[in-house]
Amino acid sequence: MQILSVAFFVYFWLVPSRALGFPLGTIVLIYFGIITVIDLEHRLILHPTSIVGAVLGLIIGTYIYSRKYGLLGGAGWSLLGGLIGFGIMFLLYKFGTLVARYRARKMQAAGQADDDEEALGGGDVYLAGVLGLMLGLPIISALMYGVLLGGLISILFIVALLVRRRYTNEALMTFIPYGPYFIIGASIILFRP
Repeated sequence: MQILSVAFFVYFWLVPSRALGFPLGTIVLIYFGIITVIDLEHRLILHPTSIVGAVLGLIIGTYIYSRKYGLLGGAGWSLLGGLIGFGIMFLLYKFGTLVARYRARKMQAAGQADDDEEALGGGDVYLAGVLGLMLGLPIISALMYGVLLGGLISILFIVALLVRRRYTNEALMTFIPYGPYFIIGASIILFRP
């Protein structure tokens, strides 16, 4: 992960983002790295990082949009993006809650203990709001990139299980963190040269 961080840092130093420039881009890159590492290791997006991210996201989003719409307009577009990102993921979270309940009933009917797993975590909802604050309306594209990339990785995981002949019901209960995929989607938009 450290080598990857250095590679990204050098790349963004040589080819800075049009939207952010090098200094702001570095701060965002560090924030994205923290979220990614915590989510990959613990499958959590912590509330303190979400709060810091919301402040950072509002600053970044206002900065990006204030060039075109002025300070108040920039803050408005940033807040609209945050609301849309949060809203989309909140609806998906609620749908995931229904899926998790159905899964828990099926597990109990089969005589298995419920493992209290969520289909989508609440931290992902907050992260989508934070990314929406940074991106504004392009949060919709970032979330689509994240969902498609997460789905592609999941398909590759299942194919690897099939090739290694380890495709079992227990293997299918492996859950992936979605935060890094949403961050990749946001990075595609924020860090365009």
